[in-house]
Amino acid sequence: MKITGARIYLVNVGSLHPVLIELFTNEGITGVGEAAIAYGIGGTSAAGMITDLVQAVVLGKDPFRIEELWAEMYDHSFWAKGGGPIVFAGISAIEQALWDIKGKAVGIPVYEFLGGKLRDHVSTYANGWSNRCNTPDEYAAAAERVVRDGYSALKCYPLAMPRSDGGIRHVSRRSVDRAALDLAVERVRATRRAVGPTVAIMLDLSGGLTTDETIRLCQRFADQDILFIEEPADPFDIGALKKISSRVDVPLAVGERVFSRGGYRPILEAHAADVLQPDIGNTGGIMEAKKIAAMAEAYNARIAPHICASPIAIAAALQLDACIANFMIQELYPYRPQAHFQLVDHAPELEVERGQLRIPDRPGLGINLVPDRVRPFLWMEVAP
Repeated sequence: MKITGARIYLVNVGSLHPVLIELFTNEGITGVGEAAIAYGIGGTSAAGMITDLVQAVVLGKDPFRIEELWAEMYDHSFWAKGGGPIVFAGISAIEQALWDIKGKAVGIPVYEFLGGKLRDHVSTYANGWSNRCNTPDEYAAAAERVVRDGYSALKCYPLAMPRSDGGIRHVSRRSVDRAALDLAVERVRATRRAVGPTVAIMLDLSGGLTTDETIRLCQRFADQDILFIEEPADPFDIGALKKISSRVDVPLAVGERVFSRGGYRPILEAHAADVLQPDIGNTGGIMEAKKIAAMAEAYNARIAPHICASPIAIAAALQLDACIANFMIQELYPYRPQAHFQLVDHAPELEVERGQLRIPDRPGLGINLVPDRVRPFLWMEVAP
């Protein structure tokens, strides 16, 4: 079997711009993958990186030789060594698609290649439910809906402000005034009152504040029984993470902006975070995320995979969730526009029951693009 071409899609759905790839083979088997640059700036760059990698490395190659192709992309893109989100997102999208091809060709899910299942279902937490909320009462009402929908865990962004397009705006210039800090605290307290004591709440600060201000804010959350605080500082600032963890009695989580095993190594060596959140769509792919999970296990850290993009992202994450011992909980965005879920034939977000997702048994990633839905977003077609 050989890779004969690819299509790269730059999708626009609501406030997101998922970057998707289809890889084609001479045996008619197609694999899909995703670059996790679906918000912020950089989607077009990621689409270009995927195109370059397919043309330079993947075209004409055997899709079963995944580790070899990964090494070729890493060693000979030049920029992957010490690289950031764009190059690793490109590698990640292609790697997912290669696994998808291999699984479909053999007729088994990807996790069967990685040791098989450790669990049949995974717990999930709802994200995105608070994006249109501002006041504490709005947070409370939205959180009540999440619980009514069967979720027993949820995450929010207490410092963020809603945007008109359905996205959120994070802190600017490392500071907010006292009123904004008080509002953040009241949002969290209102959420806790609304959901009760048994529902898990996670907070994402997106590394917005200075270290001293972060410590003071996190200490104000101490009586709200928070499961973890995500990105309390820039993830590459190990000293700040350590300083915060020494002053705050809530587990810290980082990972959506950490790339490859090399990026996680200093975090683990410093014991700077308790929960790691590799995103399969930008940290290097499924196998790279499994290697990161193995490293984390050696340091007694847990894995809560990050996702930010289309249903392909959660389909890929489920392959990892199935086969790692130190899995904690899976992020999910159940409240996106229907057009988001209609990009694929089996959107996992639509299969949640009481906050649980069954590990699928379909071959590969267990998911395919719906041609009529993605065709308008075709950005590049690569052929020999």
